[in-house]
Amino acid sequence: MLLLSAGNINDISMAAALIQAAGPFRRLLADRAYDANHFRQRLAERGAEAVIPSTTSRKVPIPYDAQAYKDRNRVERMWCRLKDFRRVATRYDKLARNYLSGVLIAALCAYWLN
Repeated sequence: MLLLSAGNINDISMAAALIQAAGPFRRLLADRAYDANHFRQRLAERGAEAVIPSTTSRKVPIPYDAQAYKDRNRVERMWCRLKDFRRVATRYDKLARNYLSGVLIAALCAYWLN
């Protein structure tokens, strides 16, 4: 699932739409940017486990599965590979559909080359 947002908004603002479109899942791996009580509550309502490390501003850190969190590295490597394509990394395209098309073409090329 891939949703495109404006480049000047934070990631968690699109999180509700993303989990709505994702369908059923058991756990969600995310970075510290997604550590918000309302987001964790939404995941709990869906019956999903939040594998999100706490931000340093939390007084009492919330425990998470550190072993499962290591799997997030695969997603980070995929985005780094896509950013090897200049069109994806710089986002010169004005229209969202053109940028998304560039991301999909880059993903196909990266998959084909490996």
